[in-house]
Amino acid sequence: MGIYDSMNIGASAMSVHAKRLAISSMNMANIDTPNYIRKIPMIASTQNASFLSILDSMRTPMAPGAMPYATGGVAFTGIVEDPTLGEKIYKPGHPDADENGYIRTSNVNPLVEMSDATMSQRAYEASIAIVSISKAMAEKAVSMGQ
Repeated sequence: MGIYDSMNIGASAMSVHAKRLAISSMNMANIDTPNYIRKIPMIASTQNASFLSILDSMRTPMAPGAMPYATGGVAFTGIVEDPTLGEKIYKPGHPDADENGYIRTSNVNPLVEMSDATMSQRAYEASIAIVSISKAMAEKAVSMGQ
């Protein structure tokens, strides 16, 4: 794994966690919107590295200093809707009311969204640190080569 690989991993993580934060903020903005369904971001590893596959790869001889499955990153795979239903409230004159006069409130829990936003922010900051450290390593390697 090279320095550019670690920069790419950090950059992909920054992109994904920025999208996570945007989805959390969209959910928070629609907390009082009737019939709004909470959106959940789907995130996956770009490389399937199961524990068994890593162990199997370690059985074969590797070059000194080589690391199996050291490349990869994270990818944003889409958005799913939270299946939890919001509370029903009786408001017969509301434009979104059903035939019985009920509206369904949003299923967004502000505590869950704040914790998701905080985790996204921390992960984004960690990704910035990865890119910064990789950049510093590259600069040090260039200065050593001079």
